[in-house]
Amino acid sequence: MSILEELKWRGLVADCTDAAELAKKISAPITLYCGFDPTADSLHAGNLVPLLALRRFQLLGHQPIAVAGGATGSIGDPSGKTQERQLLTKEVLDRNIACVKVQLAKLLDFETKQNPARLMDNADWTKLTYLDFLRDIGKHFSVNQMVAKESVRARMEDREAGISYTEFSYMLLQAFDFMVLCRDHHCELQIGGSDQWGNITAGIELTRKKLGKTVYGLTLPLITNADGTKFGKTEAGAVWLDPNRTSVYKFYQFWINTDDRDAIRYLKFFTFLSKEEIEALEKKHAENPGAREAHKALARAATDLVHGPNATLEAIRASEILFGGELKGIAESTFNEIVGEVPTKEIEKSKLEGAGLPLVEVLVHAGLCPSKGQARKDIEGGGVNVNNVREASATRAITSNDLLFSRHVLLRKGKKNYVVVTAK
Repeated sequence: MSILEELKWRGLVADCTDAAELAKKISAPITLYCGFDPTADSLHAGNLVPLLALRRFQLLGHQPIAVAGGATGSIGDPSGKTQERQLLTKEVLDRNIACVKVQLAKLLDFETKQNPARLMDNADWTKLTYLDFLRDIGKHFSVNQMVAKESVRARMEDREAGISYTEFSYMLLQAFDFMVLCRDHHCELQIGGSDQWGNITAGIELTRKKLGKTVYGLTLPLITNADGTKFGKTEAGAVWLDPNRTSVYKFYQFWINTDDRDAIRYLKFFTFLSKEEIEALEKKHAENPGAREAHKALARAATDLVHGPNATLEAIRASEILFGGELKGIAESTFNEIVGEVPTKEIEKSKLEGAGLPLVEVLVHAGLCPSKGQARKDIEGGGVNVNNVREASATRAITSNDLLFSRHVLLRKGKKNYVVVTAK
């Protein structure tokens, strides 16, 4: 398949300018770009759609440019927003850009000799004076056209929110980016989310008027879950690519917990698995969704891309622990991933020294059993595990020898009731 055919098969084409001409243009290698405004110190799961699209183009010989928006990020894009963004200081922007650049470098190939990806900051070329910008760029835009753009019109129709002149001008800055990249780097295609259509077409028009050149735009759909909720959100908030903000374990679990209705769609959106591989998984998913083959393939592939195979294996191991997997040889970092995922209860370390505390008392202290009597029944019935090993003796004591990494004891009652007892 050509890149356009593949994107269509994956459901990743929302709109494009002159599809027939674009198909001809990208039949040979071209340069394309996508911008990422540094509104936070990490990209999130939703950013993967355009970022992986850049990578898909690169794999087929095209040269991608990822633009970190040091200039546009200082203004704020009104697209998809019902309220004015809070302006960021230069110090915050610089820090965010530095963090985002690291993540971009993980997903694009900057080392290949044939078509290396390039990382640019639009602050480097947005150095015109205000008067020069008005004369050279603003002159080519009519307010009528700008107001007609969806991102602007939606905000103007909301009398309470409205739109500031600052955010109203964002479109001009993004259009300027496209024109500069075409002029200086022969960039002929801009991609982005479907909410960027107005900004992209503004850049196409400016490039035509200023340079007399034809360039193209391609938008990707904004992903929503099958239940209509916004993709990339959990009860805890956004799913970040930075492991310090969303742990590798939680990132892996986010994909594992994908709605059954979304699993195949997301395999197409967020992995580089082939059509044949995805169709095979789709068949297995239809025959036995309970086996969760598609979910596991999705979680592994997405986590491999963002965090690397070794981190993925650790996340899988942590996941297995919560399904009764053995703890032998587990790394402390892996165990720590699950500590925050289950209830924890502190206990004085001194109480576990020597003969320690009876297990029945620890079960009550942990809140897994309402009384010692019930704890004994649960143990004798085979329903209690200590560090994922079934305990059959009600006379068993918990001692310092049971502590994992000299700190923790993992208790389980039944199949899913876990508590980590931490010695302090």
